Amino acid sequence: MSTHAATAPSALAPDAASASTANKSLVVGIAGLAVTAIGIALSPDKHGPVMSYLVGVTYWTAIAIGMLMLVLIHHIVDASWSVVIRRQWEHCLAAFKWLFVLFIPLLVLAWMKPGFVWPWMDLGQHIHGGGTVGADILYQKKSGFLNLGMFTAMTIVFFAIWVWVSWLVRTASFTQDVDGSATWTFKNRRNAAIGLPLGALTLTFAAIYWIKSLEYHWFSTMYGVWFFANCIRGALCSSVIIMVWLYARGDYKGILNKNHFHSIGQLMLAFTVFWAYVTFSQYFLIWNANVPEETFWYNLRELNHDGSTNQWWYVGLVILFGHFFVPFFALLSYRFKITHHIIRRIAFWVLTVILIDLCYNILPALKDEHGDSLPFLSINLLWVVTSVIGIGGVCIWAYLRSLPTTKLIPIKDPRIGECLTHHE
Repeated sequence: MSTHAATAPSALAPDAASASTANKSLVVGIAGLAVTAIGIALSPDKHGPVMSYLVGVTYWTAIAIGMLMLVLIHHIVDASWSVVIRRQWEHCLAAFKWLFVLFIPLLVLAWMKPGFVWPWMDLGQHIHGGGTVGADILYQKKSGFLNLGMFTAMTIVFFAIWVWVSWLVRTASFTQDVDGSATWTFKNRRNAAIGLPLGALTLTFAAIYWIKSLEYHWFSTMYGVWFFANCIRGALCSSVIIMVWLYARGDYKGILNKNHFHSIGQLMLAFTVFWAYVTFSQYFLIWNANVPEETFWYNLRELNHDGSTNQWWYVGLVILFGHFFVPFFALLSYRFKITHHIIRRIAFWVLTVILIDLCYNILPALKDEHGDSLPFLSINLLWVVTSVIGIGGVCIWAYLRSLPTTKLIPIKDPRIGECLTHHE
């Protein structure tokens, strides 16, 4: 089997066609970012486009984090079936440094105009119900954590850790293609032992800082786990799209078999249930406790100040059925998991609902004069689309630029033979 892996065309580095596709992705990314920048410049209410940009950055960063966690989990459990897929996860990690660059405008804005995105950054800003942030006892108790200097430093630390851990695992994996030493496998296992707790902590605090603190009064002990579930689901779905694309292009033919698709489909199903468990637990605990400091977050996403139902209530139903019931029943089918065009459609569906879920968590922070969340179907949705396209184009460019730099699969990994003969 090792001979087959070494001689098959799909085991070699992809040809220069990837460079052309990468350039096109970069052009699309720059165009999307340019349209978003124009929207921010020309919009009378710049708050909406900026918040939409935050959705885009968070969405793609979540997918990259999921890719990193999958690589680390692969190494720590010494998985075999995912060896050939792992290389694509490693290429996706090249996006982290560019995601940091794309996050910098939000940091600059936070310093130039405190409170514009995250209200607690402006201590003089009036809060709903009267008073200011600085005089709010809930903010005072959290001020050691919620302050502009800490926010900036922690954000830099998050990306520094993600870039560093990514560099460690990529370097060891790519070097093994050259010398074939099993030392690199053991080194990556040690890297995973360090990287997994660091990844868990950083993704949790990133979710709290970037998203949850938009409503800093709110309490939830499940938020980091919710974000982790979306990170992994986004990474798995992106993996499926990449796998189908490379298989259709001919690179993965003779390498991937239906059992690889079945295995990743099983993980997609498992994390669908995991997401539902976490999300239901958060809602149930808050509903059952009925504490105003917790229930207001859901009230904003269900009712206006006059008691009428707002658009976010219907978005919540879309998330409930689209994020759980549709993919859950679809992924129960063995045939759906191994049929390329079907599992790809499921992947695109879940990626779309993950984006809606992030909108549900971020955009209701935009409020009108009555304190009601602005409608979901508004001009802000346009800037969400342009931001996701723009940042996504840059991330795909980073992946495609990394793709031709090494073998498509880790041909000298000790478990490559076991992977190529993988069965359920």
